[in-house]
Amino acid sequence: MIRVGIPQALLYYQYYPMWQAFFQALGAEVVVSPPTARPTVEAGLARMVAETCLPVKVYGGHVCHLRELGVDCVFVPAIRATEPGLFNCSKFLGLPDLIRATVEDSSPLLEIDIDVGQGRGALQRAIYRLGWPFTWNPLHIRKAALAAWEAHLGFQALMRERKLTPPEAIEGSGGEGHALDSRCLPDTGSLVIAVVGHPYCLYDSYINHNLLGRLRRMGVRVITPEMAPAQGLEMGIRRLARFKYWVYEAEVTGAAGYYLEDPAVDGVIAVVVFGCGPDSTMLDVVQRAARRQEKPYMGLVLDEHTGEAGLVTRLEAFVDMIDRRKSARGSWEAGSMEKRRECA
Repeated sequence: MIRVGIPQALLYYQYYPMWQAFFQALGAEVVVSPPTARPTVEAGLARMVAETCLPVKVYGGHVCHLRELGVDCVFVPAIRATEPGLFNCSKFLGLPDLIRATVEDSSPLLEIDIDVGQGRGALQRAIYRLGWPFTWNPLHIRKAALAAWEAHLGFQALMRERKLTPPEAIEGSGGEGHALDSRCLPDTGSLVIAVVGHPYCLYDSYINHNLLGRLRRMGVRVITPEMAPAQGLEMGIRRLARFKYWVYEAEVTGAAGYYLEDPAVDGVIAVVVFGCGPDSTMLDVVQRAARRQEKPYMGLVLDEHTGEAGLVTRLEAFVDMIDRRKSARGSWEAGSMEKRRECA
């Protein structure tokens, strides 16, 4: 049985159930690297140049860890576009080449090039080429692809219907994902804060110092891009940026545009990484929109030098500010109601 390694980084949080279903349907064993830890980051830092963003450095560390687990190959996709006319980060476009050049001692790479703009036929041929190491029967590969797509749709529906984060949904569906602190349920808390950003920023608890878990322990109900309706994300993009330009723009611009308009949301936190060009442009759009809406907003920029103490201090100050603002508004509304009763 072929053992396929999948790094628990980058696009893992969006597509792992789909990848798992595909390879298992072809008779392979799927091995996921452990959650990010200090050795993982150090391994990536030792191989990547300084200009590489933190998530890609972490990804390289996970590939190194999978080699130590003795997998036969590591699945490293190149995602060019998921919709026609969109652009993706250059690191995602050349991810297999980047890993091959920097992690020279890694296990053999299993690659696929996804570009929806090239048409359905090109996508089908790419899927068949991905399945050839396991079987030459095109019907088996087609069945595996259909099973993978069903798993992906079910994964998306589970997150939206039950208001789960990707790690929670992966664990609930029987995957090997690393769940967040389950002692603080996502539907509790008097304050509602939307945390927007790419999944590899929001759900890697090591690089963001357990951001979501800390917010929940502060009594905050956390909502994320995956919990918003797809139509709402598209409307958010049109509201803030007029049209979609980047492949994963809905995770930042779309979610922010949707939650900034939601009166039930008390504040918005945008999480991005230092040195990311697409993120920097989207963050500027979100900042301007939050200023216009007069909605409490905070931007967090992560890199390998981000200190835990500084992040915790900023979080506590932000939550305290929202709490005081909401309490003052409630007192003012209660006072206004009392005056109206007296006048009546």
